[in-house]
Amino acid sequence: MDWPNTGLLLPYQRAWIEDQSRFKIGLWSRQVGKSFAASLEAVLDCVAHPRSLWVFLSRGERQSKELAEKAQRHLEAIQVVAEMYDEPFDAESTQTVIRLPNGSRIISLPANPDTARGYSGNVLLDEFALHKDSREIWGALYPTITRSKRYRLRVLSTPKGQQGKFYEIWQPEPGGDLWSRHRVDIYDAVQQGLEVDPEELRKGLKDPVLWQQEYLLEFVDEASAWLPYELITSCESSQARTDGALEGDLYLGMDIGRHRDLSVIWVAERVGDVLWTRRVIWLERTPFATQREVLYSLLPQVRRACIDASGLGMQLAEEAQSRFGSRVEPVMFTRAVKEDLAVTLRRKFEDRLIRIPPDDRIRESLHAVRRITTSAGHIRFDADRDDAGHADEFWAAALMAHAAASPSGPITFERVGWGRMSQKGAW
Repeated sequence: MDWPNTGLLLPYQRAWIEDQSRFKIGLWSRQVGKSFAASLEAVLDCVAHPRSLWVFLSRGERQSKELAEKAQRHLEAIQVVAEMYDEPFDAESTQTVIRLPNGSRIISLPANPDTARGYSGNVLLDEFALHKDSREIWGALYPTITRSKRYRLRVLSTPKGQQGKFYEIWQPEPGGDLWSRHRVDIYDAVQQGLEVDPEELRKGLKDPVLWQQEYLLEFVDEASAWLPYELITSCESSQARTDGALEGDLYLGMDIGRHRDLSVIWVAERVGDVLWTRRVIWLERTPFATQREVLYSLLPQVRRACIDASGLGMQLAEEAQSRFGSRVEPVMFTRAVKEDLAVTLRRKFEDRLIRIPPDDRIRESLHAVRRITTSAGHIRFDADRDDAGHADEFWAAALMAHAAASPSGPITFERVGWGRMSQKGAW
């Protein structure tokens, strides 16, 4: 098959497209062009084979539309006239359909076990490690390729811990492997022509664990993560926002950062029993006078607010309480208090009583906190970070959850047993 713009394809992208194995899986670094190559393979197949069907499944509505737009641009590059339009399924998801004049179609969907059913054709699972309910999605979508041996299955992702269906599929089967495997870390990509500076990226990221995961493709052990990826993504929703309107029964948490002068404000609305994220505000290298101004603009709108009163935050928290009274609670971050906050937040996730936006920065911050047993036998909760940050979003969310859960008054802690989490083996 002749490819358009072949000069734009790097060797590992060309290798992916040329590999016509029925079952193909790719473990690729972030931002090395995996969606570009995967969508181009589907487009070329649709052009070459009339009445072909490709089903793209991405982790969210925004990502599914972006993948469809890549396919649309490929078609424009090879001068194939196609029509693209949206057909709504429900309030939670939409499908994007691209129709070619030869009867071929590309249907791009957000990850959802229900909407993935009912098709027969080729399948592309994009960033599959991040899909909520990955096993249910796999069970719903795998039969799509049943009817013909020409139907192919493509799975692509960056790793997200030693769990989930993508992790299972990537592990070779003993005694023979069905899957054709493509692995491209950041150094492989650079060696084959990708024009980026890995050392600059590593220094800018300033997070060894994320570097190992996002760029070196290591399946980081989830055992010590207080909020595993699967638990985090189970509570992600496109209806939760970082920049939404503030109305209703609102609660606020603010973590005062001690790294890069970063502070985070998290505001959620209680709808029934569920806390829906409505706004997340990042204040990086922001003078405390400006932070005070931002905080004071929000406090009249919330029912309760919990503010980190440790170190640099003490003055801001005390001044806010003096001005706004009992709706503001300063919280001193002792070891016992951080444990109480972390346990409360985890229970919200376990019971699906919180909704967060599908945002990479938020997801990684929530995942960064570890439960650590010290040499003296004490339990502490902390993040394996350096001066790039210290899980500020995690603690802002935890303070918000505490504000929504507690009556006015100082936070106290009493160990009464681990309850259902120890029964589940979560500890």
